[in-house]
Amino acid sequence: MRTKLKLAAGCLLALGACSLVHAGEWVQTWGAAPLPPTPAQGFLPATPSFENQTIRQTVRISVGGQYVRVRFTNEYGAKPLAIGAARIALADEKGNIQPGTDRPILFAGKASAAVPAGAPLLSDAIDLPVKNLASLSISVYLPESTGQCTCHAVGMQNAFVSDTGDFTDKAFTPKQTIQSRAFISGVEVDVARQGRAVVVLGDSISDGVGSTVDANKRWPDFLASRLNGWGVVNMGISGNRVLEDGAGQSALARFDRDVLATPGVKAVILFEGVNDLGISFGRFEGPLAERFKSLVPANKATAESMIAGYRQLIARARSHGLKVIAATITPYGGSGYYSEEGDAVRQTINTWIRTGKEVDGVIDFDAMIRDPANPKQIKDGFHPGDHLHGTDAAYQAMAAAVDLALLKQ
Repeated sequence: MRTKLKLAAGCLLALGACSLVHAGEWVQTWGAAPLPPTPAQGFLPATPSFENQTIRQTVRISVGGQYVRVRFTNEYGAKPLAIGAARIALADEKGNIQPGTDRPILFAGKASAAVPAGAPLLSDAIDLPVKNLASLSISVYLPESTGQCTCHAVGMQNAFVSDTGDFTDKAFTPKQTIQSRAFISGVEVDVARQGRAVVVLGDSISDGVGSTVDANKRWPDFLASRLNGWGVVNMGISGNRVLEDGAGQSALARFDRDVLATPGVKAVILFEGVNDLGISFGRFEGPLAERFKSLVPANKATAESMIAGYRQLIARARSHGLKVIAATITPYGGSGYYSEEGDAVRQTINTWIRTGKEVDGVIDFDAMIRDPANPKQIKDGFHPGDHLHGTDAAYQAMAAAVDLALLKQ
């Protein structure tokens, strides 16, 4: 006992304060992959920056716990990110803070912090019991110019930006509403038992494009509702590719950060590839045509190069003891970058996924959402008009198609 007291006293002397002691194990319960800033592109605005403003964001977690902590990110920042204050609270389904649940977020016992350029920063543990599928409100005050945000561009959730000042502990009238995840990339919970998380490594279909904003109807959200007691960490990035950078780093480049470093991870679902095919073989028109053309790789994706990429991800996952589940690439006939050549590569890859026996399990999303009368396209009602992404109904059906035994065995 005396030794423990001395250690605690030493911690207080060295740091000024200690994080709360927790009895369980950290497991990630929510995530959003950070992205580098981008300039304005056609109708798409440039990545925002902030100064002397408060941002309030709502996230819905998957698994609950006694304590929480937040992972802030400045991984693509050119200078340190100043956090003047931050708070967290339970929220209702509309993002309103539930009375009596508001807590300060501290960093080594202090209310403010500087997140180094190129780095993340974990908060101290916060004594805030949360249940499975709870919503959390996270408010952060940014007193200095941030430069362009390290954001996750497609949040499918409204976040609110104040006029000038620190509003982390009070209501405010938003000056701006955004749908980016700004400077936060993860929430972890302390669970009493062994933590278990599955990471979804994907693109805009996992990001939830086409689903209802503020409704948590991405397919990983529906999966979290079925996987009671698991962390479901959605690391989908809209536009992301397996082999090439462009919309963030490639799956091969970001795998260690977004999958292997996830607290409590036991399995990964690999569901990427349509952007490799669309950008390699598509015929681009419209306001973003030049942007897409600039992303066409010198060596276009082939079935062989894509399968080699998947095999790298499988090997790296298994070297860390993870179960690997692969999902077939969904149809994209009728979309803006469809081609017969690209679809032929998709069919070859899907056959390999289904029959190659190189993964621990297969989710046949292709079979689930394709049109039986035209298998190269998504069936009506399962896409929002773009023939590429899903609707709420499609995402619910996709999550229902996941055999939970693949993860729980």
